[in-house]
Amino acid sequence: MTKFSSIYIGCFLFLISILSFFNIIYSNYFDIFFNIENYIYTLLISLLLGLFLIFFNKKNIKKITLYEKIFIVLIGYFLFPLIISIPYYFGIQNISLLNAYFEAISGFTSTGFTIFENIKQLDESLILWRSTSQWIGGIYFLFSILLLIDIFDKNLKQSFTEYLSFNYNEIFKQSLKIIIIYSLLTLIIFILFKGINLRTFDAFNLSLSTISSGGFLPVNRIDYLFEKDVSKIVLSFTMILSFFSLFLIYNLIFFNKKKLNFLSEDINLLIYLLFIISVFFVFLNESNNFPLILVAISSSISNIGISFNDTPNNLVFVFFIMVVIGGSFFSTSSGIRVMKILSLLKFSLNNLLSHAKPNQIYSNKITLINENTDKSDINKYFFSIIIFIISLSLLTLLLTLSDIQFENSFKLSILTIMNTVNSSMYGLANFDFNGVSILTKIYIIIFMIIGRVELLTILILFKKYLFKN
Repeated sequence: MTKFSSIYIGCFLFLISILSFFNIIYSNYFDIFFNIENYIYTLLISLLLGLFLIFFNKKNIKKITLYEKIFIVLIGYFLFPLIISIPYYFGIQNISLLNAYFEAISGFTSTGFTIFENIKQLDESLILWRSTSQWIGGIYFLFSILLLIDIFDKNLKQSFTEYLSFNYNEIFKQSLKIIIIYSLLTLIIFILFKGINLRTFDAFNLSLSTISSGGFLPVNRIDYLFEKDVSKIVLSFTMILSFFSLFLIYNLIFFNKKKLNFLSEDINLLIYLLFIISVFFVFLNESNNFPLILVAISSSISNIGISFNDTPNNLVFVFFIMVVIGGSFFSTSSGIRVMKILSLLKFSLNNLLSHAKPNQIYSNKITLINENTDKSDINKYFFSIIIFIISLSLLTLLLTLSDIQFENSFKLSILTIMNTVNSSMYGLANFDFNGVSILTKIYIIIFMIIGRVELLTILILFKKYLFKN
């Protein structure tokens, strides 16, 4: 392991220790002493392990390879939830290590599956810890994209940065920018929730979940928190923030015509969003309660998944399609990504037209900028869809063999791979994760991680064999 790898893992361990310290302060202030020692254990383990990793490879300055970067990202998704699971395992009676790890993985991957049927049975410090795990997972996902920026195609990278490859100084600069913007957006969402008179505790937990595209809730049902139409619209807006690029607001504030490509993906996302909203408002608003449907739309496209219990059941298929499509390249949402699907559609249409009218020339554009999409990038987009189909088929088969009804297996597989919480909107609100077998939990754990790192790892592992330049 190189020095950079050790520092990368160590910094996130420090972040876990800092958030553990905040939980200790919170527990002490509100006299919640039952779990305080568990947060102390978490703080010490993460802090000492972080210090060890940073100073262990102090002299190893060997340049990090792309394969080691992938290895680091994968290690993080297995290691950090193990530490995050400590307060669950030692703070809840009769909980197995696997269940505690399942809850931690679900939070860190911003999925939101939970083994707890009644959130009220947890003390507030554990509820806060669940939301914190999602917030850490969201920022880790963004840093993973930054770390593996070299594997992405040129057009997607240009929606994020003008650099095609990063040196250490640029990585530090962009990392600092991510932390600041991510934290500020969390604060903005918190203020918006307070503006509609949510309790401070609920507003803070929901802001941590929403910015990370997570599905953990501080209550059993959100229906009672967002009863008015205005509150539903505010909730929808906050979820849409994690659908667009993290740098959207930053790029709008510091707008530069020379860097118009930074906004190209978000412009396409806005067109897609407005189209979806228009179709729902005109054709699928039978209940005449559009704020309710708007929440479902925003929740699906951002891969959050939370919904109200009275969301129309006849739109389940449409919501699943939006979950699969996903959001921006550099956002905390999952999914195949709108730009990839759009570019594949354009490429297919252009090829059909070129065969129908071979004497005419059709350019294949992925963004609003006058640049051609490389064929190798199209191959990557197509391969990512193939990987999704294979993953979906395999997990559906495994869950079906685990005595879960096929329809539920198929739905749950989509939500697992897309890191979206099960809710009434998808007909899986009452699914019992605590009651499934050990093997089933392991399947779901593995595919929750695959869903978070698939486009960052699987494509590059096969790139040298399938996408030779």
